[in-house]
Amino acid sequence: MGEIKRCGWCVGDPLYEAYHDEEWGVPVLEDDKLFEFLTLETFQAGLSWITILRKRENFRTAFDHFDYRKIAQYDETKISTLMEDKGIIRNGMKIRATVTNAARFMEVQEEYGSFSRYIWGFVDHSPVQNELHNYKEAPATTDLSEKLSKDLKKRGFKFVGSTVIYAHMQATGMVNDHEVDCFRHQKIKELGKKMNEA
Repeated sequence: MGEIKRCGWCVGDPLYEAYHDEEWGVPVLEDDKLFEFLTLETFQAGLSWITILRKRENFRTAFDHFDYRKIAQYDETKISTLMEDKGIIRNGMKIRATVTNAARFMEVQEEYGSFSRYIWGFVDHSPVQNELHNYKEAPATTDLSEKLSKDLKKRGFKFVGSTVIYAHMQATGMVNDHEVDCFRHQKIKELGKKMNEA
């Protein structure tokens, strides 16, 4: 059996490869999971994704398994505790942004019935299928990520710039940015087709 062909950005790191093979680009429709990714993406701003992945379990423990209902209630005492947690990124602005975003997240749920329905509406509930030959061809932002970023900011979300949002769209399968010769490209494409048929 030949060697598995993966997107170039993940090759060589077992944690990165596992994330790429199992999660990256798979359409995420569950609100709990969308909030987790949104939180991790906001903490990634200015850092590498592998840094966040290595701390993911620490984040999960520190932030009540990304339970946005609980996070929205965090007070100054809890924020101070998080600021002392060496297992996560101790950035006060990002920690406070997460608390704010949890509250805003629930407001969107109330308006749309689910956050998933809101965010997937930006791609007409069907993943954008790109044809990248090299991961370096992927844009940092698109008109779509710009539009979504502006709407989130208008709703009061923090740390949701266009670059963060495009990374979020890639991670949660709103866009398929696997390289065309990556073994996951076609599989992700098929998941998108199933969504269209549903």
